[in-house]
Amino acid sequence: MVAMSYSSTVKGSSTMATLLLVFGLLMATLHFTGAQTGVCYGTLGDNLPAAGEVVALYNQYNIRRMRIYNPNQEALEALRGSNIELMIGVPNEDIENIASSQANANSWVQNNIRNYGNVRFRYVAVGNEVNPTSSTAQFIRPAMRNLLNAITAAGLGNQVKVSTAIDTPRILGTWNPPSQGAFRQELTSFINPIINFLVNNRAPLLVNGIYPYLTYINNSRDIRLDYALFTARGVVVRDGQLSYRNLFDAMVDAVYWALERAGGGGGSLDVVISGSGWPSAGGTATSLDNARTYNMNLIQHVKGGTPKKPEVPIETYVFGMFDENLKSPEYEKHWGLFSPNKHPKYSLIFN
Repeated sequence: MVAMSYSSTVKGSSTMATLLLVFGLLMATLHFTGAQTGVCYGTLGDNLPAAGEVVALYNQYNIRRMRIYNPNQEALEALRGSNIELMIGVPNEDIENIASSQANANSWVQNNIRNYGNVRFRYVAVGNEVNPTSSTAQFIRPAMRNLLNAITAAGLGNQVKVSTAIDTPRILGTWNPPSQGAFRQELTSFINPIINFLVNNRAPLLVNGIYPYLTYINNSRDIRLDYALFTARGVVVRDGQLSYRNLFDAMVDAVYWALERAGGGGGSLDVVISGSGWPSAGGTATSLDNARTYNMNLIQHVKGGTPKKPEVPIETYVFGMFDENLKSPEYEKHWGLFSPNKHPKYSLIFN
């Protein structure tokens, strides 16, 4: 995860009012909507529960969508018959092989999708935050094409959409104010073919990097904590006719504007926020209270839209399911809604 920079002067608010508001939010509980919100299931820990227990936990808390980052066979077996909708990832290191031949893509789909006929696949994410200047970047679109061909041949073309999860902060050159959002000029040869593929196949763009926490800690001089946590009591940023009360909306709208500026029908694309959350320990502004406040407000907020697209709910995946102790730096270990012992870190109700 990489943070976006931010330069507007949006500092200062009543400390007492903020404390009272956060306290009030802490008395509430989280509510997940099956229609819009899922949870990312990362596995970079050496003390995590078995996949069968994880799927049981999703069902226990009525979490109806899951993201996994690779074709984890144990997880796929556990998901059989669960009715949980799945975003499955193609690891970055496998992209070139899948792009190199249709046969390789066919095998990947056979092994990881067709063999699990009673798993509800929703998206195939071809790569996760691939560096657009890396040697892998050129293979994303042909890999997506080959996988879509294989999925269509399997009769699943209307059910499973193929996309890629972009590293938004790396690709956006301008995002503040949101209406100036634009992709970096030198990266148009990377992003434009992806946009074209998604438009032609009516698939959404998977947007990684919408992490107000990271943006806040990288510029806490100019960004108010309540703006990052969804708890600002009034408008914080005005951008022409649009008014922003939270940083999340500003970041998402910058992506919408960038897609419009890219042309090729990019403005028609839906976006899926493929990971967003707040750590509970290990760094500046990390606490159980802040993590719970952010995630609760995120879940409620995405039922509606942003100032630019107020009528468009935002499908979102909370990051993540568990704390993962093999990550670094320290705050990267503490993004989980649950501890590895499967206990929720704060009061949770998923609807």
